[in-house]
Amino acid sequence: MPVSKTKRDYYEVLGVAKTATADEIKKAFREAAKKWHPDRNLDNKKEAEEKFKEIAEAYSVLSDDEKRKRYDQFGHQGMHGMPGTDFSGVSVEDIFASFFGGHGGGSIFDEIFGAGGGMGGGRYAGQGASLRFEMEISLEEAAKGVKRTIEIQRDELCETCEGSGAKAGTKATKCNYCRGTGYVTRSQGFFTMRGTCPRCNGRGETIESPCEKCQGSRRERKKVRLEIPIPAGIEDNTRIRLAGEGEPGDDGGPRGDLYVFVRVKEHQYFVRRGNDLLIEMPIPFSMAALGGEIEVPTLDGRVRLSVPKGTQSGQLLRLRGMGVTDVHGYGKGNQFVRVAIETPKKLTKEQEELLRKYAELEKVSVKPHERSFFDKLKDLFAE
Repeated sequence: MPVSKTKRDYYEVLGVAKTATADEIKKAFREAAKKWHPDRNLDNKKEAEEKFKEIAEAYSVLSDDEKRKRYDQFGHQGMHGMPGTDFSGVSVEDIFASFFGGHGGGSIFDEIFGAGGGMGGGRYAGQGASLRFEMEISLEEAAKGVKRTIEIQRDELCETCEGSGAKAGTKATKCNYCRGTGYVTRSQGFFTMRGTCPRCNGRGETIESPCEKCQGSRRERKKVRLEIPIPAGIEDNTRIRLAGEGEPGDDGGPRGDLYVFVRVKEHQYFVRRGNDLLIEMPIPFSMAALGGEIEVPTLDGRVRLSVPKGTQSGQLLRLRGMGVTDVHGYGKGNQFVRVAIETPKKLTKEQEELLRKYAELEKVSVKPHERSFFDKLKDLFAE
C-alpha cells in the first residue's frame, strides 16, 4: 500500500529538530498532547482527534530507536508494514488502551495528565469527579474574611448496601466476559488493542441482584451542607479548592474536589484597586480654599480626615492602613479619598455679595499658574 502524500514530517508534527534528543521528543509530545487532547477541545473535537492521532503516530516512531532510524533513512515509505505506526482508523480510546498503556500504570500519559491516564483532566485512578460552586460576597466580606455555609447536591455511597451495589445477603460476582480483568483485547492491523469491558464497564465484576435503593449504582443523591472559609483579602473571581469534597471515587478511590468560585459584588461607594480602596467625597469650595476636616466612611467605620488649604478638585488624600487586608498576610492597603469640590446651586444674598467681592479681588491679583496658562493660550493663537 503506498504511503499517503499528505502525511506531514514527524519532526514537524512534534515541532522538534532532527537532532532532538529522546527527552526533547518526549517533552514536545507532552505539550502537543496536552494542547490537542479531544477532552480539552470540546468545541473542535473532530479536528482535535485527528491532530491527536497525528501526534501519537509521530511519537510512536520517533520515541523508538529502531523506527526512528528507519524513518530517518527512508521517510514515511520506510514505515510501511511497521506495527503501531498508523492511527488513522483507531479511536482515541483505543490509543489510550494500547499505545499509552491503558488508564494508568505509569505511562507517559500519566505524566501529562496526572495519574489515571488523563481522561479525567488530571484525576487519580478511580478518583471521583470534581464539582463546581459559585458564590457572591460583599466587598466588606472580601476585605475582612468570612465563613459561608453552602448547600450542594452530590453522590454519596448508598447507605443500604454500603456502596457494594448488591442486595442484602448477596454480593457482586466476577465478570465472565472479561474474566474479572475489567478490560478486553482485540487485534487490529499489526497490533493488539485493549479496551474497557463493555459488560462490567471496567469493574471486573457484575451484580446479579442489585440493591433495591440504588439499583446497583452503589450511590444515592444527597444534599450536603459545607462551611467555606473565605480568607481576608480575596479578590474577585478567585477559585477556592476544597480537597475531597467532590463526588465519591470508583472501587474505593478517593473523592474528587470541590471548586468554589468567589465573585465580589461591586460596592455602591468604594472602588477596589488591589489592596487599596478609593472613594469620592464632595467638599465645599470654602473648605478647599481654607482647609478643614471632613468625616469619611471606611470599611471599619467613620474617621476624621484633614483637608489641607488649597486642595484642588480631583486631588487624592490618603488614609493609611484603611484598605483591604492582603490575602497573603502582608498588612493592609490604603484608602484614598478623591476630593470633588461642590459648586453651590443657590446662594443667599449675603453669600452672593461676598463672592462678587472675592471675584473682584481675583481679577486684581491673578494667581501665577493662571497667568502662565493664559500666556500659553496667547502663544497658541499667535501661531
